[in-house]
Amino acid sequence: MTILGVGNSNGAISILHALGAGKGCSVGIDIRTTVTLLDAEIDVDGDEHGLLDAVATCWRSQGLPIPSSYGWLVDSEVPIGQGLKSSSSVACAALRALNTASWAGLSDYEIADLAVAAQRNANCTVTGSLDDVWASLRPGWKLVDPMLSASESVLLEGELEHNLSVLIGLRGNRSSKIVPELFREQGQFFERAVASLTNGSPLEALSVNGMAVAAATDDHEALRISNLGIAIGAIAAGITGSGPAMTFVCFSQDLESIQSNLSDYFTEVITSNFSSAEVVTEEAHRWE
Repeated sequence: MTILGVGNSNGAISILHALGAGKGCSVGIDIRTTVTLLDAEIDVDGDEHGLLDAVATCWRSQGLPIPSSYGWLVDSEVPIGQGLKSSSSVACAALRALNTASWAGLSDYEIADLAVAAQRNANCTVTGSLDDVWASLRPGWKLVDPMLSASESVLLEGELEHNLSVLIGLRGNRSSKIVPELFREQGQFFERAVASLTNGSPLEALSVNGMAVAAATDDHEALRISNLGIAIGAIAAGITGSGPAMTFVCFSQDLESIQSNLSDYFTEVITSNFSSAEVVTEEAHRWE
């Protein structure tokens, strides 16, 4: 098989869930996804929603070229179904692979819009995930209006300190059902998170958002673990996405101690950092 194109992206964590206040914010972390476009079909494990088929469908809908025979190879460090933006990461990496292979020259704005459309078509997003898509494509955080196109969506943006560490605690498969009305009932907390972002305090927003999501999903255990994390040295803590994974932000010198004290609460612990540079898209052979 011949490699036609390779695309890269990264996972992300939530600062503000878009269901609560009509605006969303995520920030990229250094856990990566690489999607390779091949010249022959290949089975892909774990794509239960048919996301890659949806990516190809959205690509064709724009009149963009795609080979008559192709396949996908997905290599991802992002856990599926945990709130770490695995769908956005795969969609963005696959679109970047197509963009490279076809020499289409799409901007990140155009890729972001296609990634949102693909996730909607695959029914693997409730909000459209535009904030997650931006976090998968570029470093830093962006407060976005998910009802607007990518080029108009960014309301505020900023960076987080690169010397901070991120600890991610996995808690098995998602069990809670996402009910939009329950998120809206926590609107005052989500609006408080928006105010924190407006005041330049994204880590405070992350913690407030985590409390609101825990309340909306009736996840009292998450609140208890978040409070414990703060008590032992984390500077921010909360559920990411709709859960069940939790994130803790801390100074690097405190990471080992916090990990040691929290590890019993999780099935797996991942340590990372905030993304500090845009991921590189590799060149490959263009099909004839």
